[in-house]
Amino acid sequence: MANSYNDRRVVVTGMGLVTPLGHDLNTFWQNLITSQCGIDKISAFDATAFDTQIAGEVKNFDPTPAFPSPKEIRRTDRYSQFAIYAAWSALKDSGLDLAKENCDEIGAMIGSGIGGLATTTDQHSVLLQRGPGRMSPFTIPMLIGNMASGLISMYFNLRGPNFATCSACATANHAIGEAWRTIKAGDAQIMFAGGSEAAVIPIGIGGFCAMRAMSTRNDDPKTASRPFDKDRDGFVMGEGSGVIVLEELEHAKKRGAQIYCEIAGYGNTADAHHLTAPSPGGEGAARCMKMALRTGGLNLTDISYVNAHGTSTPQGDICETQAIKSVFGDHAKKLVVSSTKGATGHMLGAAGAVEMAACALAIKHGIVPPTINLQNPDLECDLDYVPNTARQMPVNAIVNNSFGFGGHNSTIAAKKFNG
Repeated sequence: MANSYNDRRVVVTGMGLVTPLGHDLNTFWQNLITSQCGIDKISAFDATAFDTQIAGEVKNFDPTPAFPSPKEIRRTDRYSQFAIYAAWSALKDSGLDLAKENCDEIGAMIGSGIGGLATTTDQHSVLLQRGPGRMSPFTIPMLIGNMASGLISMYFNLRGPNFATCSACATANHAIGEAWRTIKAGDAQIMFAGGSEAAVIPIGIGGFCAMRAMSTRNDDPKTASRPFDKDRDGFVMGEGSGVIVLEELEHAKKRGAQIYCEIAGYGNTADAHHLTAPSPGGEGAARCMKMALRTGGLNLTDISYVNAHGTSTPQGDICETQAIKSVFGDHAKKLVVSSTKGATGHMLGAAGAVEMAACALAIKHGIVPPTINLQNPDLECDLDYVPNTARQMPVNAIVNNSFGFGGHNSTIAAKKFNG
């Protein structure tokens, strides 16, 4: 087995998703490439009083198959339930038999941008209305942002590296990148990596409404999230989870694993600019993409597809377009770029992993998912965004961008596996 950092290669061998477009990989993919939208009026609570009354909700979700008992479900926040189900699905998809593996060499890095927000809200109400003696003893274990990663390690007996990333909307991409580094360094053979979010609750929606960050196109939910369109008016929140199984190549080959793609590079930079706004011209995002290409040994012309962060915010979409053009130069006009957030909404800390799954499937099937609702292109967003309809084409290498409040930037570069 290769021992040096540069010689160790990392591939994707399993994926699991919980999304507004479906709770299994095939349903998600079919809905995504047929331009379906998972955004609708909020059903989880009465949102009449809110400026934004729409979201990409996970509907009809039953976590039972992924949990050891109903009691364990009651002791976990919804964000953890999403993550555990996604990890369980990814494990099934990978074909791994953990009873035959050395679980000291298998770890998990599952992050969340916000964590157990529902638990925080519910238990705060208990505290105020009924007093501290009536609070659940599981309050803290349920709400903390690392518990999804911790529970996955416990349920699957994964005793390797385990921690949670927390970098707002860059969370899941950071988890995948750090898991990639962990395997490259020889500290694990297999890593479960991704993110989870469940913030479609009154305080989550209300907080973003107060920032004036979200779309108020309440009369037409299906077209509210419209990345790169000149009529965009903010993002639409989504919820769910994505978990990716990363595996050292020789280990994957030895067990005859399916391989979706190879993770080639990783970029991680800071804007050092503003709480919520991107740096001018997307300067931090550009450095992040360059880092991912450099660590992946990829040329600009190797990249076929960029899965954009593309949140449908007025400034963010322009800055990302500027960043792509500054990195890729003349090749930017030959790239295809799309944002899947028109279909799923912005899944915050889960977004990067769900979008990495879309990238892996794009590589596998030779289909680029569309940017739906792109009817009136913004003149400042002048790249090929695959408007409204999926496109069949060879996808040899991709860049997957995720950027978060606080100026966090994360980019994953991946390529078709070629032996």
